[in-house]
Amino acid sequence: MRPVRATQQTLVFLLFLVMFAGFGLFLPGFIQFDNLLTLLQNVAILGILGLGMALVVIGRGIDISMIAAMAVPSGFLLQMVQSGQPLASACLIALLLSLAFGLVNGWLIAYAEVPSLFTTLASGLFLAGLGQAFIFQLEVVQWSEGMDAIAWMGRGNLAGVPMPVIMFGLACALMAVFLKKMRAGAFIYAIGDNPFGARATGLPTRPMIVLEYVLAALIGLFAGVVMAASVNSMPTRVYNSTMVYDVVLVVVLGGIGLSGGRGGVLSVIIGTLLIGTMLNGMTIMDISYSLQNIIKGLVLLTAILIDSILNPRNEETAQQGDI
Repeated sequence: MRPVRATQQTLVFLLFLVMFAGFGLFLPGFIQFDNLLTLLQNVAILGILGLGMALVVIGRGIDISMIAAMAVPSGFLLQMVQSGQPLASACLIALLLSLAFGLVNGWLIAYAEVPSLFTTLASGLFLAGLGQAFIFQLEVVQWSEGMDAIAWMGRGNLAGVPMPVIMFGLACALMAVFLKKMRAGAFIYAIGDNPFGARATGLPTRPMIVLEYVLAALIGLFAGVVMAASVNSMPTRVYNSTMVYDVVLVVVLGGIGLSGGRGGVLSVIIGTLLIGTMLNGMTIMDISYSLQNIIKGLVLLTAILIDSILNPRNEETAQQGDI
């Protein structure tokens, strides 16, 4: 009989089960229905963003601009409809904004060969500043009646499951099909595993890198609409939060190697469950925001250290996508 090999996904899932059981036994209020419902809704948004980040990391990049890509186009959509713009045209404009943002990110990384960390850091700051200075009239854009046609994306439930969780499940299914069943997904894995080897075999590496960042931006818009529908508003200042580090935690802890070419949708699901449970538990324990950041920073540092041991980079291809 073959020995069972303990993968990072298996270890993280076991850690999630232990943490969930511990919080349920020793943390008053954790297993209450309302709290679990809140946990699932919060986890759904984090998980959707994690899918976009995972796509980029598998291709050996990183996208620090995802929170801005979530907040600005979706907040702009809410504001346009609130100002009397028809929903269809407002959705089209928001979609074009996300598409343009992803194209700029992808072009700078693939063709101008600016490292993904610096590109997305700068582009995220630019998009957030653009929204703050020229787009948003208020820091919190309220949901209006004109948006009710798509309110189902974040409200109510289906067979007792909250709609944000359903949207996360739908996004997971689509991403799994893209990565495992479509040629483009196989190309992204090949590029992440060895970008120079992929280019030498004739794969369209530059267009595929652009596609990664376009899809990440569109996923950010989708997450923003689901979030806005679920909380009835879009707090645009969320791009100043540490949420992007939670997304990176989801990806790295789930087992998607920063060296590229590894991991998948299951990694995102497992990482999302663990981080969502940890954040919810710390909130119930009334741990201060500053201390939560310290804990998350230590967890992220540990996860990156473990990833560097489990998924060492090939020195011949380590230059591409360094973060």
